[in-house]
Amino acid sequence: MSDELPAGATTHVDGVGYSLSATVLESRDANAHADFYRRLLGWTTIDEEPGWVILRPPGGGSGLSFSTDELYEPPVWPAQPGAQQMQDHLDIHVDDLSAAVERALACGATLAEYQPQDDVRVLVDPAGHLFCHFES
Repeated sequence: MSDELPAGATTHVDGVGYSLSATVLESRDANAHADFYRRLLGWTTIDEEPGWVILRPPGGGSGLSFSTDELYEPPVWPAQPGAQQMQDHLDIHVDDLSAAVERALACGATLAEYQPQDDVRVLVDPAGHLFCHFES
């Protein structure tokens, strides 16, 4: 049996409860960015207003939030000196890697030119954020 906590579980440290609510992704158009992930993942919109969107998986747990930043610059992959560096990326487990990549491309992602592993596919969402599909 795994010792891992389920997504969204609360831990307590020094009397304070912590639970990850979401990872927030910045882009120049939060609403369009969220729409890509809504279509890709089939997640539910919890809140949406101009410049801010919250998505959650239907089964519960932590989700993704999207915020508009007019100065957002997409990262360069792989990293290059003097270029915008990637701050984070999403790892998305899939049960059929080739079908998931095909679907991501149909939703508007692009396949990154550099692929460092044979069993992982690095993709780029329409806002320039990287995400990986992988099977286990």
